[in-house]
Amino acid sequence: MNYILFDDERFHHFLPLTHTRPLGELRCGILTMRERWEHILQQSISHKSAAYLQEKYPCVISTDNILMNSAIFPSAALTDAIAALNEGEYLMQDETLLCIRLNEADTIQFDFKTPLVNSTRKSLTTEILLLTQPWDLFGMNDRAIRDDFELLTKGKTSQAISNTNTVLGNQLFIEEGASVECSMINTNTGPVYIARDAEVMEGCMIRGPFALGEHAVLKMGAKIYGATTIGEGCKVGGEVNNSIFYANSNKAHDGFIGNAVIGEWCNLGADTNNSNLKNNYEEVKLWNEKRKTFVKTGLQFCGLIMGDHSKCGINTMLNTGTVIGVSCNIYGAGFPRNFIPSFSWGSANGFMEYQLAKASDTASRVFARRHLAFDDIEKKLLQTVFENTAEQRNYQS
Repeated sequence: MNYILFDDERFHHFLPLTHTRPLGELRCGILTMRERWEHILQQSISHKSAAYLQEKYPCVISTDNILMNSAIFPSAALTDAIAALNEGEYLMQDETLLCIRLNEADTIQFDFKTPLVNSTRKSLTTEILLLTQPWDLFGMNDRAIRDDFELLTKGKTSQAISNTNTVLGNQLFIEEGASVECSMINTNTGPVYIARDAEVMEGCMIRGPFALGEHAVLKMGAKIYGATTIGEGCKVGGEVNNSIFYANSNKAHDGFIGNAVIGEWCNLGADTNNSNLKNNYEEVKLWNEKRKTFVKTGLQFCGLIMGDHSKCGINTMLNTGTVIGVSCNIYGAGFPRNFIPSFSWGSANGFMEYQLAKASDTASRVFARRHLAFDDIEKKLLQTVFENTAEQRNYQS
């Protein structure tokens, strides 16, 4: 059986994060949506997403395929229902297409918006957890870390922890090659997972649920409140609360980040802070690129959504409910606007377009620091995002 994750209309609600990745590459918990399914099904899974993403994330099609909604978290009931599908049968819950089994020709033509007139509908009545809006990523992170922790540690033994640390509770798991010294870790509030070759430096204070990815570093004296995930290759310090950092992003110094999602290849300068609570305690609104308006989140605590490749200078201040696009460069005093379009360069005093050639040159240098090549695929992807977001860049002086 060949498995494919397909993106539906939710893909557009997760911009700017999905400018550069399929919805199935979003991380919530320890794992991405794809990684979680691969761990359960024990095989590789590809994506059926926006056409411009297919070169980096190609769709692999076979003679017999099961297409699964990228936004769904696996469950035992759903996995069993998927296994029982025959060709042409599909699962629905309310108006959401969960999965469908198709032959090669129908998979090539598949579009989630097209009525499935020649297929047989089957309903699933058990609870299904799925992503619907970007704030779900940090909102569901507590549950997702707990579920992933159980999934990843089942039948495995943790590496022993050094006696220089203080540990509360018994939900700590340390992968081989990780280093944890002179830190305080409270797992009574949730599990703590330290991945292979990660490092927790001296003086860190961690309250679970928390996950630190492979080769990631928690800098000296960091204060981490759950539910927080720091992806592979990141370097994070200061104070972090209920946030997710995607791979290879840095917040290496003091400053507060809370109720936030930080994309890949981002860098937050020293003493960058985001507000996650309005002074009047009102509900936070967040910019929706698809609708081109601010939408209600239903949340009192909502901080920052930052797209890939974006950077902040030292002492940057970000208001409650700020959305920053892909490849932005922000600096200077004062609070910039709550929505900063992709490829913007500037401050609270005004923005200009961040030229594609300069943005690509910076990205190339950042990749090189991690001994990676900023290849033609990455260049074309960044160029497409630049072109797709051009109409958003109406700057104020």
